[in-house]
Amino acid sequence: MAREDFRETLDRLRADVEAMADAVLEQLGRALTALGDGDDELAQAVIDGDAAINERYLELEGDCIDLLALQQPVASDLRFVAASFKIITDLERIGDLATNLAEYALAADAAAFSEIDVRGIGDDVREQVRAAVDAYVADDADACRTIAARDDEIDALCQRASEAVVRDLIASEADAWDVERLLDDVSQALLTIRDLERIGDHAVNVAARTRYMVENDPALLY
Repeated sequence: MAREDFRETLDRLRADVEAMADAVLEQLGRALTALGDGDDELAQAVIDGDAAINERYLELEGDCIDLLALQQPVASDLRFVAASFKIITDLERIGDLATNLAEYALAADAAAFSEIDVRGIGDDVREQVRAAVDAYVADDADACRTIAARDDEIDALCQRASEAVVRDLIASEADAWDVERLLDDVSQALLTIRDLERIGDHAVNVAARTRYMVENDPALLY
């Protein structure tokens, strides 16, 4: 492959990764809306849409493998392909977590999330993922550092939300007939918080892969 054609292939890979991220972020936004509104139909649409995300991931994984195995890229291009390979894995896992959120929306009563600022925390983690993808597209290592620093704020929000759910459980005056349902709702709420935090962690991973790509620090790839 001529060098010019190879550069076009790499540019196309970057655009394809960004397109996958857009699709994942759309899934995440719909899952958060389903949680906040108790919209079972929207939640089911998110669950049904996960297969397309997985299929896109496998296609891009194949593209990365072909580039690594067949084109023998130089050092900077090798870092780009390796980082992209890792980033699509994080994106696929964010898609899985969005599916989890949709399943929680179906399984739990809307009251289960009354003590959680699902929209607020969800918007924060979506912004983190968007910022991380934008940094990847722009080769912006400085933006990646900001994303990593802000993750502590999201962790703190999730910690406070978990504590609020537990306090609500302790203060509950549910009778024996309601305890099982209450515990189910609390479990769903805590799982929701955990998965929102994990999405934020994947955004940090995307930012770290990008820093590896730009700054050539191998420790950031893992």
